[in-house]
Amino acid sequence: MSVTTKWIDIKAADGAFGAYLAIPHTGKGPGIVLIQEIFGVNEHIRSVAEQYAADGYMVLVPDLFWRSGHRIELTYDDAGWKQAYDLMKATDVTKAQSDIALTVAALKAQPGLDGKLAAIGYCFGGLLAYLTAADGLVDAAIAYYGGGIQNQLQRADDIKVPLLMHFGGADSHISMDAVQSIAERFENNEDVEVHIYPGAEHGFNCSHRSSYNQRAAAEAHGNSLTFLSDNL
Repeated sequence: MSVTTKWIDIKAADGAFGAYLAIPHTGKGPGIVLIQEIFGVNEHIRSVAEQYAADGYMVLVPDLFWRSGHRIELTYDDAGWKQAYDLMKATDVTKAQSDIALTVAALKAQPGLDGKLAAIGYCFGGLLAYLTAADGLVDAAIAYYGGGIQNQLQRADDIKVPLLMHFGGADSHISMDAVQSIAERFENNEDVEVHIYPGAEHGFNCSHRSSYNQRAAAEAHGNSLTFLSDNL
């Protein structure tokens, strides 16, 4: 199934940033704001956007590192990891949330948007997807191995939309104690799901990483599509 892709520009108060748009072959569909890992809008994240477009969604991916450099793309080697962590530390989360709000507005303005809108984020983007849901900007959200969500549980009561969270059972960056604290905080919220994939490491969805786990990635994607179908 073919998809159409292009970069568009989004104006912010302090400049402008790019966003990668992936359009399904029908030219229309519900919306997804896809939020990058700490490695930028790289080949992997663009392929994920295209996968969801092939699934029938209008997908827009903001370049959240634009204040540090234009369309930064990193690989998963040691040098890439170091630069990625430095970029993450340099990123103002409040400004990133503002950029995501502008991205939501830009996606809503697309002529092909047909239906509701979700946020999906990976790693650092998983935390931002959670915060985007707490800010009430989207109709649903999915967080893949969202690092730091356990430190933002004061926002839990702000979550008024369906939320799905995926965690690897062998994640060396997010402890099972952290995942348990998240699950316990939301145990009385029927609109929040927490899925744990046994044996899966951090970044299990990324086929460009050594931690890629094909089974966990397939199961998580299936769970995500079902969740999106139910809520958009």
